[in-house]
Amino acid sequence: MTTIFLLHEHGHLVPSLLRPLWDNPPRSFTRIPHFHAENVSIPRLCHLHGWSPRRQPRRAFDAVLFTHELDLLEIRYRTLFPSVYRFLLLESKTTFTSLPKPLVFLRHNLTHPDRFSFAAEKILYRAISFPATSPSAPPFDVESSHRSSFNSLISASGISPGDLLIMSDADEIPSPHTVELLRWCDGYPPVLHLELRQYLYSFEFPVDFGSWRATANLFQQGNTAYRHSRRSDALLADAGWHCSFCFRRIDDFVFKMRAYSHADRVRKTSFLDRERIQSIVCEGGDLFDMLPEEYSFKELISKMGPIPRSSSAVNLPSYLIENADRFRFLLPGGCKRETQTTARPPRTRV
Repeated sequence: MTTIFLLHEHGHLVPSLLRPLWDNPPRSFTRIPHFHAENVSIPRLCHLHGWSPRRQPRRAFDAVLFTHELDLLEIRYRTLFPSVYRFLLLESKTTFTSLPKPLVFLRHNLTHPDRFSFAAEKILYRAISFPATSPSAPPFDVESSHRSSFNSLISASGISPGDLLIMSDADEIPSPHTVELLRWCDGYPPVLHLELRQYLYSFEFPVDFGSWRATANLFQQGNTAYRHSRRSDALLADAGWHCSFCFRRIDDFVFKMRAYSHADRVRKTSFLDRERIQSIVCEGGDLFDMLPEEYSFKELISKMGPIPRSSSAVNLPSYLIENADRFRFLLPGGCKRETQTTARPPRTRV
């Protein structure tokens, strides 16, 4: 009886626990060392990477499929504003699990117009809707349809061959010096994955450097399509930050758990309990009661249990630090989350 109970309660852990025996890791990336220091000239940095400096910087376009990450989107736009020529933002009226959702950015921009007004002339926003789909439609297929819809927005943006097109989710933020390096240098691969420092819940819980889906693309007419999957072997090391489930409010956690492509991980309704979520966020535990998805027993064992806390707020987006009082929930010691869903954003320091 004990064995049956354990299998019933924890059987979902067995595939992850035995993954090193039944699964093979994906092929390795070719990691490109990333050189940067304050006050080092761009030509010098280009040469250190084996690239050549340009006489003029290329234009940068930032393409993001948006769901409801308003705080991270603000930090992203403030961080990249000097380097980006145009921000492309696509939002859908449905989630990847085919649930209806409000147009969060559009609604917020109407009720709080000052928040993103600094970037209004650079933002090209489009809302999309899809025909009603079956609740059983595979979420990853729905996600793929959403991402494919981005291509018409890219075409309408005025982008030209040779321009830099960044493709990533709102919570995958390239560092500004990475974007500047790619604007001013020639010689890197036309599709370059960006290795991002990965965090969970806030910058208090650094996980690893396992985030690679963000890409920097040299736009080619008819040959550059919006993707969020592996497209080359080239990976630029330490190129920014990926802060997953980094939400201000508990309700935002609940929404994402029900809305994103891995919603099948919510195996029990108790997983959506607000007090449970708050406790796990402060512990650095796993919202879905799962083991790390690793391909060796050494890595699996090293990552089991809560994520170790970090007391460092060094080398984070400067806008985050300048507005630390507003974004305390993203910094060490700020794990307590809000429960209200309609709070007005506090005044911004520019």
